[in-house]
Amino acid sequence: MNFIQMMSLTTRIQKTSGVQLKKGLLKVIWVAAVFGEIWGSGWVHAKQDSASLNLPTVLLAELPLEARQTFALIQAGGPFAYEKDGVIFFNRERILPAKPRGRYREYTVPTPGLKHRGARRLVCEVASQTVIDPCYYTADHYRSFKRVLP
Repeated sequence: MNFIQMMSLTTRIQKTSGVQLKKGLLKVIWVAAVFGEIWGSGWVHAKQDSASLNLPTVLLAELPLEARQTFALIQAGGPFAYEKDGVIFFNRERILPAKPRGRYREYTVPTPGLKHRGARRLVCEVASQTVIDPCYYTADHYRSFKRVLP
């Protein structure tokens, strides 16, 4: 349960039951919600890890040419066309496996005919300067991912 869900629940309890929760109890609920949001709960990560096992896969050779070129640039360490390439991907959608903050990096996959970054991205787990594996491809700006297989 995230912070917003927790606060919504406390408001619902107060409205439906007519019980006014004391400020001390609200503070405890708020701290628990914030702590859970920051550190994640076991339930969220367990759900996330099992869901990530079911991500579809795609062969690197089956990706669009621009994605294959971006993948080669990632492996070479650049140079990249966009300033935001290589920034931290926070996995807010919680579709990818849970990893420590900063472990995922995102890279733009150019879309022919667009003058902006478009929706296509490669998101890669960066374990060190030389180890970049696995990578995930999204064509719809993080709504869905496919794990890229070499």
